[in-house]
Amino acid sequence: MLPPGHDTSSRPPMLKRLLAGRPGRAPAFRVLAIAALRAYLGFALRTTRWTFDIHPDATPLLTGRDGQTALVAFWHETLVLTPALWWWARSQNPSLRLHVLISRNRDGQMITDIVAPWGIAAIAGSTDRKDKSRNGGRKESKGGAAALRRLLDCLRAGSLVVITPDGPRGPRRQVQPGLVGLARLSGTPVVPVGAACRARRLGSWDRMLIPLPFGRGRMVCGAPITLTSDDGTAADRIGQAIDAATAAAHAPPSARLSRPLLTHAWALLATALAPALTLLLRRRLAIGKERRDRLRERMGFTARPRPPGRLIWLHAASVGESLSILPVIERLAARDPALHVLVTTATVTAAALLDQRLQAAPWGGRVIHQFVPLDVPRWLGRFLRHWRPDAAALTESELWPNLVESCARAAIPIALLNARMSDRAQAGWRRAPALARRMFGHFAFIAARSESDAARLRALGAGSVDVPGDLKNAAAPLPCDPAGLDRLRRQLAGRPVWLAASTHAGEEEQIAQADQLLRARHPGLLTLIVPRHPERGAEIASRLGNPPRRAAGAPPGPADRFWICDTLGELGLFYRAVPIVFLGNSLPGPGRRGGHNPLEPARLGAALASGPLTGNFADAFARLGAADAVAITPDPAALAGWVDALLSDPTRQDAAARRARDAATIDPDLPDRLAARLLALIAP
Repeated sequence: MLPPGHDTSSRPPMLKRLLAGRPGRAPAFRVLAIAALRAYLGFALRTTRWTFDIHPDATPLLTGRDGQTALVAFWHETLVLTPALWWWARSQNPSLRLHVLISRNRDGQMITDIVAPWGIAAIAGSTDRKDKSRNGGRKESKGGAAALRRLLDCLRAGSLVVITPDGPRGPRRQVQPGLVGLARLSGTPVVPVGAACRARRLGSWDRMLIPLPFGRGRMVCGAPITLTSDDGTAADRIGQAIDAATAAAHAPPSARLSRPLLTHAWALLATALAPALTLLLRRRLAIGKERRDRLRERMGFTARPRPPGRLIWLHAASVGESLSILPVIERLAARDPALHVLVTTATVTAAALLDQRLQAAPWGGRVIHQFVPLDVPRWLGRFLRHWRPDAAALTESELWPNLVESCARAAIPIALLNARMSDRAQAGWRRAPALARRMFGHFAFIAARSESDAARLRALGAGSVDVPGDLKNAAAPLPCDPAGLDRLRRQLAGRPVWLAASTHAGEEEQIAQADQLLRARHPGLLTLIVPRHPERGAEIASRLGNPPRRAAGAPPGPADRFWICDTLGELGLFYRAVPIVFLGNSLPGPGRRGGHNPLEPARLGAALASGPLTGNFADAFARLGAADAVAITPDPAALAGWVDALLSDPTRQDAAARRARDAATIDPDLPDRLAARLLALIAP
């Protein structure tokens, strides 16, 4: 981080005179000198573009979370750089307090006066030394004992304490006994810190770094070190840890970041495409896929303040992922009554569904919804600076390299829940192996939904992958309004009825073909169509002869063949009222991607069928298939034959529904286990 030619053999004369003072110098000059030095250091440090590489276990200590504290240790040479770390920590916790141990001499007093306006309180004192040349060889008092008592009081009160263990006069980069003794007496962990930036080195005993403006800097905080009374290597361990952090901070960017060329290219491409992405958002707004009042959220802006205290960010792209994480959010709220949860989605439909569910939840007031920013580094940085999440988790296959990289560079621990990796997605990531390895390497843990998903993730270089289970197996039955269910059953009474749920574009025509084949044997048949995206309701109705639409408040009449149920969040209602269910996104055709969750209707006792495309939920379909609890119907004729058999034989229908319900066993403890793992990312 030091440019060539910036290593000096002696202190600059002016700085030396200012630090040493001069007999007879007017106090006003000293005040001006301190103000000038403070202004320069503040300007240089604040115009430096800092990167903070902070060990996850050190983050709660450095930010004073839940009253935790630490002894922050760095070499004396970086003393004037460390306000940057303080400003970062204070941004995470404005009530944080900091005390720094300063030597009892003129240099120490000068530093005390410089940093005091920045909220940094100084405690003067240093190790008492034996001076053989003065006082008859007696110990020269440096105020060490009194300083020790004050430091212990500060730690007990929850303040951070900063110490340079090789100060005040060296030897350079050697840990003195004071830090070790304080750590043992207080039981406080030591966080080793290294710092570097564009700077000049002085010719002083410590070769102190003086920052230069408009450069880049890096602050590295290693894993906390807890000392025991019988640890004879404590000083060496601390010194080695500070050395390692310092070396990491000084490493050239290529070695320090190990960012593959493709990672840079992806970030640069996203940045270059930002104007085009803004136009894309406008286009999506015009077709109803964005909300006008919240469009700027997709660029990282928000009108909502960050709540105080701890906050976990969960991202779920669409409806299915949003539903799967609701039990995790519930358990997070139960485990930590002060916690807030930020949930982001990418679709308007998911946002509306979440709003509906959160209003009914007793813990919903602690959940904030935002639309996720697009994968542009500047937009993501804006989002993270505002929300400052203590931890983050993505769901399923929501893998965005810039998002993950931004979290890593902001020292935000990140996990991947219910991780899904299809063969097709794996083939895509294999075209960019360095990008995939780096991205997956940032995850603190990856909880895969199945062994096959875990194997594909490991093949791409992911570590810390386990298979705790599928969140969609653990979900509670979909809710419904009992009064609404009674009304719906009365509307459908006396007619043969079946349901095509979560259909996608092009499938409704095939459903209509099956309906036509059924009509000869079941002339009063009513076919309910629930499109996956309710905004398609009017378009579907126009292609099927304009049948009534539930979203328009129109119930089905006796002569209606179809009822378009284009409302949001009512599948729990329809699965209970209609016992014969076909799941969409599964018939061959353009845009079909492998089915929807079969466990949702199965839990509610619906006889179940699907098209042959079931790859999105292969394990769930395999489990139901092994229990003869799902039928695979590859075309309209097969679908019509299956519906006809159930409508013609109620006993057969009841047996199929019972098998589906029995096979859809749940793992009710999985959300709680995952909630505990997420909280552990930010717990002491």
